[in-house]
Amino acid sequence: MPEGPSIVILKELAAPFAGKKVLEVSGDAPIDLERLAGQKIIAFKTWGKHLLICFKQFTVRIHLMLFGSYSINEQTKPRVRLGLTFAKGELFFYACLVKIIDEPLSEVYDWSADVMNQAWDRRKARAKLKQEGDRMICDVLLDQNIFAGSGNIIKNEVLFRSRIQPESLVSAIPPKKITALLTEVVKYSFEFLHWKKENTLKKHWQAHTKKICPRCDIPFVKKYTGKNKRRSFFCTNCQELYE
Repeated sequence: MPEGPSIVILKELAAPFAGKKVLEVSGDAPIDLERLAGQKIIAFKTWGKHLLICFKQFTVRIHLMLFGSYSINEQTKPRVRLGLTFAKGELFFYACLVKIIDEPLSEVYDWSADVMNQAWDRRKARAKLKQEGDRMICDVLLDQNIFAGSGNIIKNEVLFRSRIQPESLVSAIPPKKITALLTEVVKYSFEFLHWKKENTLKKHWQAHTKKICPRCDIPFVKKYTGKNKRRSFFCTNCQELYE
């Protein structure tokens, strides 16, 4: 599933279509496709893993989920979920969730929860964490209501940098460690964005999918952790388990 930084890249790639009128709409998305025809795109925004295509009266939300993808100016797959044709160019989405939002986005999204948004608020994030004391930190780092945009790569890398084991209980993690974790979530997300644009992201992974700890030179533990059983890679020597 694409994480927040990848959706920011999608927003930047789609930006030239802002201010342009949609001339034709295609695809099998379960929405009123004709509602988009003839409408001008006001802006592209992101919230976490959501791409938001903003029109004057409504917004189209794109969620790529696990297997979704997109292409620009060329249809690369036979089955289109949503296709938008402009006077110059086309925008296609595949295998994704598409939804129309009629409410103002400020009523739908908490911008302060998005780790890549200027409105990100670490104090609010810390307050939310205090309410999640009995949960494992690996689950909380994937909770989009707290860390919108964070995914499994960010989770593993941030926990390694913060020296915290993924099955640690939030309530047992020392306040200084929580501070470090909140800093690293934002820092790593923007580094992720930079490396993704360079096409060097995997070269910078220290924990995700790795077999040996670069700090301790011993085998990582690979384990499906948390309620959702997502893959975690961690070192039992330099990452502490807080219970």
